[in-house]
Amino acid sequence: MLKVLFVCMGNICRSPTAHGVFLDLVNKEGLDDRVIVDSAGTHTYHIDEPPDPRAQEAAFSRDIDLRKLRARKAIEDDFFEFDYILAMDESNYRHLASIAPEGLEHKLSLFLDYAPHLGVKEVPDPYYGGRTGFERVLDLIEVASTGLLEDLKKRL
Repeated sequence: MLKVLFVCMGNICRSPTAHGVFLDLVNKEGLDDRVIVDSAGTHTYHIDEPPDPRAQEAAFSRDIDLRKLRARKAIEDDFFEFDYILAMDESNYRHLASIAPEGLEHKLSLFLDYAPHLGVKEVPDPYYGGRTGFERVLDLIEVASTGLLEDLKKRL
């Protein structure tokens, strides 16, 4: 069993989108009995809230349902629980690195490291932007999810 955690700041836009997209991909590959997917935020702004309605709408337009997801905060114990901890940007990466227990830092990486051909290191935060920002986030997440799945399959 492999466990994947996606992390952004508030856990209402980028990380739940990645959670939903990757879970859908895992299910379509028939790996749902071997892979667990979750998401979290580095801050407590939106604990127990559903994803942003704009994120839900954009994801739903691609047949991804985020309605059941709820925001939670990333904690030190996540490094013991998860095999992959994937930050959406450098700021959240640094925050996660600061709480990583010694010896478990290797579990942390930037999500877009799984899509190096894009030439982009960070999934931009669409919170203060319009609909096109959420579509851009989905585009990046879909590509990185495919790369992540290929990497994950090597470990299954």
